[in-house]
Amino acid sequence: MRNLPLIFIILLIAFGCKPTSDKSYNTDIDSNITINQQEKINDFAIIIHGGAGTILKENMSDEKEVAYSAKLEEAVKVGHTILKNGGTSQEAVMKTIQVMEESPLFNAGKGAVFTNEGTNELDASFMDGKTLNAGAVAGVTNVKSPIELAIKIMTDSEHVMLSGKGASIFAEEKGLEIVDPSYFYTEKRFKSLQRIIEREKTELDHNDKTAAFYDADIKNAKFGTVGCVALDKNGNIAAGTSTGGMTNKRWGRIGDAPIIGSGTYANNKTCGVSSTGWGEYFIRNQVAYDISAQMEYKNISLKEATKNVIQHKLTALGGTGGVVALDKNGNMSFEFNTAGMYRASMDEKGNLVIKIYKE
Repeated sequence: MRNLPLIFIILLIAFGCKPTSDKSYNTDIDSNITINQQEKINDFAIIIHGGAGTILKENMSDEKEVAYSAKLEEAVKVGHTILKNGGTSQEAVMKTIQVMEESPLFNAGKGAVFTNEGTNELDASFMDGKTLNAGAVAGVTNVKSPIELAIKIMTDSEHVMLSGKGASIFAEEKGLEIVDPSYFYTEKRFKSLQRIIEREKTELDHNDKTAAFYDADIKNAKFGTVGCVALDKNGNIAAGTSTGGMTNKRWGRIGDAPIIGSGTYANNKTCGVSSTGWGEYFIRNQVAYDISAQMEYKNISLKEATKNVIQHKLTALGGTGGVVALDKNGNMSFEFNTAGMYRASMDEKGNLVIKIYKE
């Protein structure tokens, strides 16, 4: 009996030192090391999109394809040059998006789509991954660069989002360029609105509630947003998104682009994301934030997170669109569930990727 304490101590040591058989626990540790302690593959990088939707090669003229590719290249190179020269991710995102805002090819700024009332109402957002500070604007009609206004709201006000007339007053007070609303007019976008309105009248006349879904203009009425994510040499991630919203939108409708966590999100701990697609579904899914959260809490890679959110969660609810994303280590991801997405990227070595169609 006097040996019982000694036997008990020996048993405790033996079982306490036994290797665990809990494979999930070991996997979590390994995954944490893989995701959070991996080496950088890029000290700086940039990734952009110009909208997603029914983009098919058979419907694209050679001339139009060249034009889109050239503008994507111009935009991504502007940001890449800033990053290469030691500039900030904030500056790179703003300048890159401004190239696309000033092009009638995209649904942002100069190429914005029309509301049902025949006006252009612009939305944008920006987020800084270092501070988690953010700025956003919705429904402005006379500010030349909505992305610049979103950043100015972040840096020069105590607010995150401003809208409509108030946002325009703020922009003017801060010295941003104000333009006549006619600046945003493009014949192509206006004709798209007219075709959709005419189709709606046909639906009412024939009581056919499904006909409009076969109209190309209506199919793509929700797409064309532009966005950018950049990682600078200081390890800071920034993300921004700018859009004209949905063609034929009514009642001051606002989509996901100006909603932090839906259309835009950035966090130096994980990644930056810019979204494009059917905004209502991106809002309901908090798509941009969800990708970051899955990386942080599930310890999965950027590619796994973007694929899970877009191809599974978003698709399961009936949402369509895509994202561009860039993580803290310079990994990049294009993910979309539509027929195409205008997109481009450049890494620290200057490797340029430009794509339009689904592969």
